[in-house]
Amino acid sequence: MNKYINAPLIEDEIKELRSGDYVYITGTIYTARDAAHKRIYEAIQKNEPLPINLKDNVIYYMGPSPAREGRPIGSAGPTTASRMDKYTPAILNLGLKGMIGKGRRSEEVRESIVENGAVYFAAVGGAGALLSKSIIKSEVIAYDDLGTEAVRKLEVENFPVIVIIDSLGNNLYEMVLK
Repeated sequence: MNKYINAPLIEDEIKELRSGDYVYITGTIYTARDAAHKRIYEAIQKNEPLPINLKDNVIYYMGPSPAREGRPIGSAGPTTASRMDKYTPAILNLGLKGMIGKGRRSEEVRESIVENGAVYFAAVGGAGALLSKSIIKSEVIAYDDLGTEAVRKLEVENFPVIVIIDSLGNNLYEMVLK
């Protein structure tokens, strides 16, 4: 079933999403990969201010290629989500409601998704050029020294994802295996 939602996310809409749903996101999302997650996690541990307000927001595990002329961003495909698993529960506990990546998540992350009423989406790996067409604006907002791993604020329009783990803990990957 196709669903259209806005970001930042709304709790009632998250509760309606189910594993396997095709979702199109419009609004503001943020990018952060391994190095940015490590810094965010360290800031959480030290009680330091974070570069973004995590509450109700979405983080896309992505590091773009350079933008072509006339485009806000280059190829924008997802990276493997499990690399962020050790940081994810702490970040979810601060109100993050959505994550976009590719691949499986740990059981600890699945449990944290349920506890925090969040959702894990997958974007299609290998389709970065196509996904970039849904990104209408991109700006680095933190950790510029990390290059492609800097935190970016993206404005997206009908960004296509699939619900992998819903707020009830249903996992599309496990459902398919059964």
